[in-house]
Amino acid sequence: MKRRDVLALLGTALALPFPARAQSQAGPRRLGVLTVTAADDAIGQTRTAVLLEALAARGWKEQDNLQIDWRSGRGDRALIGRFAGELAGLNPDILLAIGTPSVEELRKRAGTTPMVFAVVTDPVGQGFVESLARPGGSVTGFTDFDGPMAGKWLEMLTQVTPKVSRVRVVYNPATAPFAGLMLHTIEDAGRALGVAVEAVTVTDAASIAALAGRTDSALLVLPDFFTLANRARLLAAVDEARIPAVYWSRSFVEEGGLMSYSTDSAEQMRQAASYIDRILKGAKPADLPVQNPTKFELAVNLKTARALGLTISPSLLAIADTVVE
Repeated sequence: MKRRDVLALLGTALALPFPARAQSQAGPRRLGVLTVTAADDAIGQTRTAVLLEALAARGWKEQDNLQIDWRSGRGDRALIGRFAGELAGLNPDILLAIGTPSVEELRKRAGTTPMVFAVVTDPVGQGFVESLARPGGSVTGFTDFDGPMAGKWLEMLTQVTPKVSRVRVVYNPATAPFAGLMLHTIEDAGRALGVAVEAVTVTDAASIAALAGRTDSALLVLPDFFTLANRARLLAAVDEARIPAVYWSRSFVEEGGLMSYSTDSAEQMRQAASYIDRILKGAKPADLPVQNPTKFELAVNLKTARALGLTISPSLLAIADTVVE
């Protein structure tokens, strides 16, 4: 090759931005994604689409400069553990863990591989990070819960006519180890609002169906991937009991639930993409603070309210982001 051709080739390489030059030398980077929901679940599909869009906006495109290995646990803890082992064995550059069980299982198997989490409650209390401001280690991400939310859920049920005086708080202790944090806030709010609060655990289809047997109280369903995976059963039990209920995800309202107050999980995927981008470009998870949610959404299903013979406070409807007519 002539000297001028060599210089021309070098000039072309140096003109490329650094990520492009690194990519040409090293090949595609590898991202492992583990989520609790099923791959064909509507929520999971929305999150996947938002994540891919947000990554592409930062220059990371699947099947181009980013190889993504997807694993969906379908709400099955044993399957989530198996998939976590599979992803760790692929030696990814970075991991994305969606939901508490995903984080727990990947942490057991992935060593010091950088990890970003999303839709996770109380990561400090669960030992995932040292603190929100200084995560330490190789894990950081985005939470789906802010303290006042729990009180807001109960307050929403007091804005329903006929008046609610008793509320059962529903969760699965095996998949929601953070429930105590929320229950404390809800019980405090109950005392202030004059509402009796009772914790009720659900662990299988039978315990969910049993919820239909109590018509003397409203329901408050806590954030929990078990309740999300079993939302059809929960909605059926609530419909049979004909009682008001508030949920932690808008998906329940879209499928017939009465009300929800939640963080925007699509926004969490966008934020997760920003951290994945920064880590792939050299940032350390320990230097990226865990972020609490800043975007919330309130949804009300007026069709369900009418079917149950309920009236929703006009003041609550006025601030709702989504109203299903």
